[in-house]
Amino acid sequence: MDVTLAVDAMGGDHGTMVTIPAAVEYLKQYPSDTIVLVGIPDAIEIELRSLGVQSGAHLRIHPASEVVGMDEQPQSALRGKKDSSMRVCINLVKSGEALACVSAGNTGALMATARYVLKTIPGIDRPAIASYLPTRNGQVCMLDLGANTDCSAEHLLQFALMGSTLVTALEHKPTPTVGLLNIGSEEIKGNEVVKRAADLLRASDLNFYGNVEGTDIFKGTTDVVVCDGFVGNVALKTTEGLAQMLGGFLREEFGRNIFTKLAALTAIRVLNAFKRRVDHRRYNGASLLGLKGIVVKSHGSADVFAFRCAIERAAEEARGGMLQHITEHIEKWHHSNLLKATEVS
Repeated sequence: MDVTLAVDAMGGDHGTMVTIPAAVEYLKQYPSDTIVLVGIPDAIEIELRSLGVQSGAHLRIHPASEVVGMDEQPQSALRGKKDSSMRVCINLVKSGEALACVSAGNTGALMATARYVLKTIPGIDRPAIASYLPTRNGQVCMLDLGANTDCSAEHLLQFALMGSTLVTALEHKPTPTVGLLNIGSEEIKGNEVVKRAADLLRASDLNFYGNVEGTDIFKGTTDVVVCDGFVGNVALKTTEGLAQMLGGFLREEFGRNIFTKLAALTAIRVLNAFKRRVDHRRYNGASLLGLKGIVVKSHGSADVFAFRCAIERAAEEARGGMLQHITEHIEKWHHSNLLKATEVS
């Protein structure tokens, strides 16, 4: 299935210097797909010329006259910049001209704009940010990673439904396991919201594993890990910092003297394999789940490789029918709950 993706060419810390080369690299691997570069045309053309690339049928330019700043207030961007590259990208998804959009811009502005333009799927109170993290035996989908700092038990249940459906759509696992992040695996652990969420998850038709601890994330104990956005964002930033620290330690130790440098040369294949496994750039691309459209958020500091991974994530979700799967799953869940309520009454 060929897909059309809208890319916010102006977003992120590096703008066109990262987004456009990443789009070009993506099309080299998926030449039948189409990318619409959204932004200030002159700036996009300058970067394309520097790469020796011309726009065409599969690499189109769509004009936008404004750019949302990385430190701009979400409401200011939403109300004052209706022709921003970010908003135009989302508009293309709403109109059906693109199946998904990707932006490395301001997270708060992206969430606010996407929620305003696309609206949420019926039955979903709040969108959530979901992404994949590496584990010992593969990867785990974790949400929420920062969209909602204060959540109810019902919100956590909705996150679990969306995360489970995302894994099913992308990894073709019919019944992925779901873990609720807690300070202990025992049922008595956690605050009242988490305890109530656990009760709701046990009563749902999800494959609920139970409470999981922070160490379970990287063990790969479950396919999905659910938490509120405050905890999730702290956990995400901690893992990225740890990976960078370990990489720095290795470079320091192998660079101490001539003998350690020689040891590094003999272990180069192992070191490269290790670097690849802990490279957080490979997992760049967080999904804004719960919206009536596919929106993928890249890290603002992403380089070309990382941003290309975010584009690939958006394409995978579009090809996998992720939006349709989530909508159907939520409708089925609400219908099931309605039947249960009717039986009780």
